[in-house]
Amino acid sequence: MSTQQTRNRGATKAGHGRFLFDFAELARMPVGEGYSTAEGPVVEGERMQVGLITIKRGTRSRPHSHPNEQWTYVLKGRARVSVGGQPETLASPGTLIYAPPNVVHSVEALPEEDLVFFTVKDLSHGIVGTPAG
Repeated sequence: MSTQQTRNRGATKAGHGRFLFDFAELARMPVGEGYSTAEGPVVEGERMQVGLITIKRGTRSRPHSHPNEQWTYVLKGRARVSVGGQPETLASPGTLIYAPPNVVHSVEALPEEDLVFFTVKDLSHGIVGTPAG
């Protein structure tokens, strides 16, 4: 499908006969422009967007927020995570992170390896958030 039919430039559109996706074959796109090294393939449905996102080891997404809620499931690597001003917590594979709408959060990939996570957001806003402050 054309990227012109997506909310996020560079995302892949689901539906209209496209129902199965191999993340390894999809185009990667920046998903934290201005505040993070995060990048990866993004697929949009009618109401939801999902991504298989990588944050390079030893880098971070600076504090940011977005009007859509976000679920993040850590697949690989470890990270320091802060949501809503709570103290930083260590997240590792199997950790599920919830960032409510308009709540400032940040993620720092620890230096051992890249952080890879699967994320889900509603389509009320794009995949990229707004840096805090």
